[in-house]
Amino acid sequence: MYTEDDLLPISALQHLAFCERQWALIHLEGVWQENLLTAEGRLLHDRSHEPETEVRGDLRIARGLRLRSLRLGLVGMADVVEFHRVSTADEGVRLEGTAGLWRPFVVEYKRGRPKIGHEDEVQLCGQALCLEEMLSVPIPCGALFYGQPRRRLDVAFDETLRKETESLAARLHALDSAGKTPPPTYTRACESCSLVDICLPKATAGGLSARRYVARAIANLEDATP
Repeated sequence: MYTEDDLLPISALQHLAFCERQWALIHLEGVWQENLLTAEGRLLHDRSHEPETEVRGDLRIARGLRLRSLRLGLVGMADVVEFHRVSTADEGVRLEGTAGLWRPFVVEYKRGRPKIGHEDEVQLCGQALCLEEMLSVPIPCGALFYGQPRRRLDVAFDETLRKETESLAARLHALDSAGKTPPPTYTRACESCSLVDICLPKATAGGLSARRYVARAIANLEDATP
């Protein structure tokens, strides 16, 4: 069990699952560089994080709900948590000031299209694990809403995803305690990262020193000059 002072952002799971160096640059070194993708994503989350509750018959929608898990040492905010009315206590929870039983369903909003990796699923599962701990009720699934196809992608919180999320949460705390930024490793995913010009993964990846990288880049420019 972690204390309140130990809690780390749920959103850091997504950065860590994508790239440990990206996580360290953002969360250890405080580096951030906005690009079109991150700006659109930030605006989308700013709108969804405005606290609000909506009622539609047997559906209650909570926006900007704060989440916490002392077991995993995580804290954050859910874009949307839907509460669906159910009839049995083993799948629902009572809400203060509201009659009946309600099953939570977590929804995370993402700009663009579904990613090749599953870092978004890990982040969503982290939110669900926090909510399970807070409400003492099982949450079997949730959804990711992507802006480009404008549709939901259902995510099952199976044992494999839960274990991966818990493992990443433990890794998150270990790296945070170590306080050391990992060296860069270049992959194709680097080109879509907003920190690529700061990280410079091609500069030192594979043992190439920054000095050799600059010399090689200058030589390539000279070769390209007519």
